[in-house]
Amino acid sequence: MQKRLPILLALALTLSFLMQGCLYSRVQRPLDENFDQTRLGSKTGRSHFQSVLWLVAWGDGGTKAAADNGGITTILHADTEYTLILFGLYTRATTIVYGD
Repeated sequence: MQKRLPILLALALTLSFLMQGCLYSRVQRPLDENFDQTRLGSKTGRSHFQSVLWLVAWGDGGTKAAADNGGITTILHADTEYTLILFGLYTRATTIVYGD
């Protein structure tokens, strides 16, 4: 048993690195490249789509839908946010736009 303990610990540590974020993950990232010129504006709009079991998806997660939801006519910046539960069995992707 003494010889197996380091191997089991190494295996458990490796699996914990590979499996992180599989139960629940929420990540937001920008959809822009020139961060030195980013202006957010006074309004924010969101749109999203969802999927379940990798089989069914619904919603409009586009930038136009997000701009319409926020009353935005000029988009200055956009982000996207992903929420995944249980290896993506449930997924929600949100587009967030900022502007005037």
